[in-house]
Amino acid sequence: MAPRKKKNPDAAPRKTGELAEKVEGLRAETVEQPITETLETNYMPYAMSVIISRAIPEIDGFKPSHRKLLYTMYKMGLLNGARVKSANIVGQTMKLNPHGDAAIYDTMVRLSRGYGALLTPFVDSKGNFGKVYSRDMAYAAPRYTEAKLAPICSEIFRDIDKDTVEFTDNYDGTMKEPMLLPTQFPNILVSANLGIAVGMASQICGFNLNEVCTTAIELIRNPDHDVISTMPAPDFPWGAEILYSREDMERIYETGRGSFRVRARWRYIQKENIIEIYEIPYTTTSEAILDKTAELIKSGKIREINDMRDETDLQGLKIAIDLKRGTDPEKLMQKLFRLTPLQDSFSCNFNVLIAGNPKVMGVKEILEEWIAWRTECVRRRTYYEMTQKKEKFHLLSGLKTILLDIDKAIAIIRETEHESDVVPNLMIGFGIDEQQAEFIAEIKLRNINKEYILKRTKELADLKEQIADLEETVGSPRKIRRIIIGELQEINRKYPMPRKTGIVSESEVEQYEESDDLPPDYHVNLIVSHDGYLKKMNDTALRMTKEQKQKEGDSTLASFEGSNNAMELLLFTSLQRVYKVKVSEYADTKASSLGHYLPGLLEFEEDEKLLAAVDPGTYDRTLLLFFENGKTARFPSSVYRTKTNRRRQVSAFSDKSPLRTVLQFAEETDIAVFSDAGRCLIFNTSLLMEKTSRTTQGVSCMTLRRGAKVDCARPLEETRIVDRSRYRARNLPASGALLKPEDQGIEQLSLTDA
Repeated sequence: MAPRKKKNPDAAPRKTGELAEKVEGLRAETVEQPITETLETNYMPYAMSVIISRAIPEIDGFKPSHRKLLYTMYKMGLLNGARVKSANIVGQTMKLNPHGDAAIYDTMVRLSRGYGALLTPFVDSKGNFGKVYSRDMAYAAPRYTEAKLAPICSEIFRDIDKDTVEFTDNYDGTMKEPMLLPTQFPNILVSANLGIAVGMASQICGFNLNEVCTTAIELIRNPDHDVISTMPAPDFPWGAEILYSREDMERIYETGRGSFRVRARWRYIQKENIIEIYEIPYTTTSEAILDKTAELIKSGKIREINDMRDETDLQGLKIAIDLKRGTDPEKLMQKLFRLTPLQDSFSCNFNVLIAGNPKVMGVKEILEEWIAWRTECVRRRTYYEMTQKKEKFHLLSGLKTILLDIDKAIAIIRETEHESDVVPNLMIGFGIDEQQAEFIAEIKLRNINKEYILKRTKELADLKEQIADLEETVGSPRKIRRIIIGELQEINRKYPMPRKTGIVSESEVEQYEESDDLPPDYHVNLIVSHDGYLKKMNDTALRMTKEQKQKEGDSTLASFEGSNNAMELLLFTSLQRVYKVKVSEYADTKASSLGHYLPGLLEFEEDEKLLAAVDPGTYDRTLLLFFENGKTARFPSSVYRTKTNRRRQVSAFSDKSPLRTVLQFAEETDIAVFSDAGRCLIFNTSLLMEKTSRTTQGVSCMTLRRGAKVDCARPLEETRIVDRSRYRARNLPASGALLKPEDQGIEQLSLTDA
């Protein structure tokens, strides 16, 4: 066995000393910095990057991620070529966009025809790209799908190689990318866009392509044109209907902010008694509609529906609703519009980057900015074409000079000893400049004939006219505007797009009112059992039999009478929860049935037990909660009133000791409390101070001996105690007195209503 190495007693202290020295060194390097300086140097650059380079669209209607993807596809030749695998496109795009393949593919999906998020999709997709109207219909991985550019992208990239827009280096400086795309139509209003930046956001709804182009044309011709007359409302790829208010729409068009309502389209098939919903609002999904409707059916707010299912297929969206016999489909749909996402609001926030600065603008102002930007694009293109033609004119002018003596040009080239002297000798021999001489020197031998040279020089007259026309165009904003109008008219001719979203005046739409659909009001009798069964019986059903069927081992917990419409119950459970039950949401039952099983309907936890049931009325009475440890809590019933239709309230009372009884009273009264040790205490409720918090532990009421517990409490009038003075207490807490035999003939029913 090898001997153990002796520990070095100095090792640990030396390490500790080295660590202490490092800590002191770090402390010495730490420099205090004002929070304002930290925000300015660290946070503000990030915020500006998100605003300018990520979230807010620019005047061409694209965010940087859209632009990088589409430009990559353009450079891959996907404007006219066949589709390629999406994974290939994603990989190529990473040369411009280093944010990861998942983010790039998400961008492609949103721009695709298959996904359906845009009225004018830019990606012609093949395969499963999901659906924007479905939350659960996920798109396939990029290795399974294919894509190319849609035909309309030819209007996005036309003349991009003619200096129409500025180019910049990509993130690693290996290639160039456009800062904007020279869109020939106002894509900023055609394509819907949503972006969330730091401290600001943008949400632009899509408009119809033909309406936008027509409006831009009219605005170029007449700056005072009423935009809303040719572009009345947004247009969505799923159709549906806009509830139109001209005042609200004018406010949005003027300020760039506001909202309008969109609702689904539906049809009633009388033969099958079915409602089919085939177009839904842009802001929701079919699953959200189904979930909300199922919730309403479960809560009893909608009783006219037998079944509801999603029948979406290759033909498009379809939600089918099977109606109960005698249901009015128009009235039901008005209710569903009111209570579900079948009718929703679209909020507008037209925030656009203009020259690198975010600005919220109205529709007319956006179009004016686009016209100004497009005017500059056309001017740059015209100047580029003019420059190219001037260069060609200059070269052909030099070619014309050698027409006078071709033999001389051949002789100069033949007699020149060194190749580098050919161009200078031609310049000297014909009095031309270097560019012209270089052009002549590069002419093929077969083309040095009069016929070729005459054909080429005949172009000079046409070029001269073209150059003059282009020079005039560059300096004439009017001619440039005419060019833009012609391009917009051509787009309208090539891409006709009928409007998909209908426009319905708000004044013509019947609105659902809850008062129109109130349940019938009549006198009801309620019985709640310890196991949680609720029986709701009208007077006729109660008169028909006095015998109430109950589950074996079950018994009545509480009984009530009241109005079907106005009556509510508060149910107290063993998990310190209070459930609110509206009586009108439950159907009438017979005495011969067990009733509605509340733990299942209210979704009790597995170990949750019903302890008490109370009718709060108008929430103007007082509650007394008696706990097993002898304490009593007094507070107003209004603590359980809720402004919303919240069914469950958690932490509704103290959890320090199990709850035994809940009593309710309107005026001060006498209460009898019983312990499991055979004692009774009588006191007046005026001895208890009211608390404001429902979770209070209460105050000591009944003093208990070791091992004893409070069994129940009841109003004194409901007991059969004869000698009441024996058990009465003038002050609390008190232990009470042992029950005499003549006072024990009471019904030990705890947890009942006052």
